[in-house]
Amino acid sequence: MPVIQNPLYPFKIEVLKLFNLKSKVSTMRKIFFSLSFSILAIAAWAQPASAQYAPTAEENSLLWEISGNGIQAPSYLFGTIHMIGKEDFFLTEATKASFEKAQRVTFEIDMEDMTDFTKLFPLLMKSFMANDTTLEDLLTPEDYALVQEHFESVGLPMMFLNRIKPMFLSALGEGDMTSMDGSSGDVMSYEMELMSMAQQRKLPIDGLETAEFQMSVFDSIPYKVQAEMLVESIKTEDTGEGQFEQMVKLYKNQDLQGMQSMMESEEGGIGGYEDLLLVGRNRNWIPVMAGMMAERPTFFAVGAGHLGGGQGVVALLREAGYTVKPLR
Repeated sequence: MPVIQNPLYPFKIEVLKLFNLKSKVSTMRKIFFSLSFSILAIAAWAQPASAQYAPTAEENSLLWEISGNGIQAPSYLFGTIHMIGKEDFFLTEATKASFEKAQRVTFEIDMEDMTDFTKLFPLLMKSFMANDTTLEDLLTPEDYALVQEHFESVGLPMMFLNRIKPMFLSALGEGDMTSMDGSSGDVMSYEMELMSMAQQRKLPIDGLETAEFQMSVFDSIPYKVQAEMLVESIKTEDTGEGQFEQMVKLYKNQDLQGMQSMMESEEGGIGGYEDLLLVGRNRNWIPVMAGMMAERPTFFAVGAGHLGGGQGVVALLREAGYTVKPLR
């Protein structure tokens, strides 16, 4: 997997104790930072195709201008990749110019909440499985040993992770995620950079959905299915196929069609959950975006995997009557 109900408060004391262990500060900082970004990493899997409104091969772009349908001034839609190496990070002049025209910046979720420990910690408590379920309960001894070896090899002991929902671990466990503990300047986040730019201009920052909603997505997929997805993601990564590097290359080329094709070719083991994880969320966003655009020009920044395809945000905005054109 590439690239989120009930809180278990009995575990809150346990986690708080872990945060207070000085010898574990580095490990817990890595877990905290990685989990906060994996909230954004609900995978963008295959979408049903519809040629009527979907972006064409000639329209490959990360940046789109939204106009018409009664809005007074254009708004903009930008596709992000949530974490990327510093050497690969870029913003085109068109993106910067569009950002300057915006009077509000909107992400999938309000990114300012992701930097507020008092708001983020209760969300992280919801990452634990219910009913004392552990990963060890869900896997064969062989698969559990594989998962344990994988996480311990990147400095994340299973004693910290055994009760965390497997789908959360799938995002946390990717090689690109586990190295991104926020302690070096080698990794950048488009969301964080855009949030900083918005704060410098004192623009309002908003979200298309709540972090609580993203977290609740985990509870809609059986833990057993999540665990199988986690094992498969580790096995795929261990084959050295370089999927993340391939995705970064496609992203830098602004190859929306290539990213769409890559996602459609992946075997995520998600069965009938595509509507829940991606399509339903995209559709939920359209009326929210419509309300925001009617108020003021808005710069929307969402994962690039949400843009393409017949059920992507570009197609759905066009279906709703907006003119949506690529800007390079």
